[in-house]
Amino acid sequence: MQHKLLNDGGGLRTFAVVLQTGDEAMECLRRFAREARLEAAQITGIGAFEKVVLRYFDWGDREYLDNPVDEQVEVASLVGDVALAPDGVPSVHVHLVVGKRDGSAMAGHLGSGHVRPTLELIITETPAHLRKVHDPDSGLALIRLDAG
Repeated sequence: MQHKLLNDGGGLRTFAVVLQTGDEAMECLRRFAREARLEAAQITGIGAFEKVVLRYFDWGDREYLDNPVDEQVEVASLVGDVALAPDGVPSVHVHLVVGKRDGSAMAGHLGSGHVRPTLELIITETPAHLRKVHDPDSGLALIRLDAG
């Protein structure tokens, strides 16, 4: 993983983060969020994976289901955010759409993804801090604008 600070002014930082073949995307993003001390940020990206696990939240069972994709895919859309989890650690939440060779697409939460050949991300920090709190209905930690 490589990263570069592109802008730092007015409480707003913008980073370019580039992952390379073999990097695991969520591991790299979590590490970067901790090292950069991100408390509120938006993530966008493009690239490709040699294999990826998309996750779907099953509302009835209140759990994530894994949908592994064990083939080369293009990242057609990647958006996400960073907010502080209830324990104060940066929490990375990414959704993406991947395109297969035949043109079909799959989407979901990014559970894990092994990059090949690159994943190019722009991470834009905002000056406001976002906090997640435990939601008893879903069992998830969700951003609440009135928290902390």
